[in-house]
Amino acid sequence: MSTRFTIDGSAALEQHLAETCALVRAGVERIIPTQLLEGLALAGGYGRGEGGVRHENGQDLPYNDLEFFVFVRGSTYINDHRFKAALHTLGESLSPAAGLDVEFKILSISRLRRSAVNMFYYDLVMGHRWLIGSDKLLVGCEHHREATHIPLHEATRLLFNRCSGLLFASERLAKNDFNNADADYVGRNLAKAQLALGDVVLAMSGRYHWSCLERHRRLLDLAGVDPTLLAHHAAGVAFKLRPSRSAKTHAELNQEHSALSDLSRQIFLQLESRRLKTRLSTPDDYISCRTNKCPEVPLWKNVLIHLRTRGLPPSITRYPREHLLHELVTMLWTERATDLTSIQQYAALWNRYN
Repeated sequence: MSTRFTIDGSAALEQHLAETCALVRAGVERIIPTQLLEGLALAGGYGRGEGGVRHENGQDLPYNDLEFFVFVRGSTYINDHRFKAALHTLGESLSPAAGLDVEFKILSISRLRRSAVNMFYYDLVMGHRWLIGSDKLLVGCEHHREATHIPLHEATRLLFNRCSGLLFASERLAKNDFNNADADYVGRNLAKAQLALGDVVLAMSGRYHWSCLERHRRLLDLAGVDPTLLAHHAAGVAFKLRPSRSAKTHAELNQEHSALSDLSRQIFLQLESRRLKTRLSTPDDYISCRTNKCPEVPLWKNVLIHLRTRGLPPSITRYPREHLLHELVTMLWTERATDLTSIQQYAALWNRYN
């Protein structure tokens, strides 16, 4: 792995991130007893050496979140109850000086070893930076290193999240008092969608890779890829590495949003047709299809979620994300009227089941 946090950030930025990581380590060691703390790893773009760098006022600044995995022996459920609040407080205390959000996720090495392959754990195992521990801890996690084993429902989840970003961006674009902050929000979500569309195509072909630069090289080599998709992916990679505030007008952002929504609809239907093994040519085909959209989630978990949570859709045997998928398709890709309340209700459930 790279010894840097970024590809081309300044020495001052690299030093700032290293000092932040030192503060994180000290804080975690104060919270987690030594006998329980297995390891501490920085994941995400900075852990992979591809963290975002925003250039403002003559200096390089951090952009992406700092995402830390705290590996704690024992039950992750119990450890969440014991340490999650304290780690959240630590993150909030360090975030202002860090200049970006500091976030923690509690996990155990034993749970990682026995977990099924997914895109999240693949990225973690393949690209990280140890603050405590070493790759010796990952013995037994070799199954997470195989990108070809990432299931298609992971590509669906990625596209679901990024298309949700397009939906939230459409809410901003509809404002009468659209301002610079709205433009920055919309531009950021458009860039995330641009990157994700190419990543989903790679995942569908078994060619996904943890590095965004390598993913773009693989996309260029993939036969039959639409040049428009390649251009979008290149723009998404560029934004991920060197994000900047959007200088585009409302009309330009609106036009780009429309084009990306159309392209995402095409790729979504292709992906879901393949994943669900049924032909889905239109958004209405998808909505009316009664096939279980989340077959990877066991029945007992669906029932338990519905019994414990009020306000969910009535299908007690179906995972709530299926309802959200239908709502997303309806609001983003059909002509049916969508109001602000519907998007807000969707966002509340999305934050829980994304």
